[in-house]
Amino acid sequence: MAKMSFEELDKLTENRYEAVLLAAQRARQINAFRLAQLERLGENAEVIDGRKVTTVALQDLMSGKVKFRRRPQH
Repeated sequence: MAKMSFEELDKLTENRYEAVLLAAQRARQINAFRLAQLERLGENAEVIDGRKVTTVALQDLMSGKVKFRRRPQH
């Protein structure tokens, strides 16, 4: 697993809190997808990715797989 630094996350978003929210939302999406896969596969669960969802979510965020749009400030 590659190490990720907060400095790299700071470059992607305006602040760390925003990055944490984005990664948490992505982790929930990955978890929901994995749970749906488990229900479909039943006993044959070894096909599912064994990495932690938070790690995958942070890697997706860092690699640009997660797209986000900021709401305009009023």
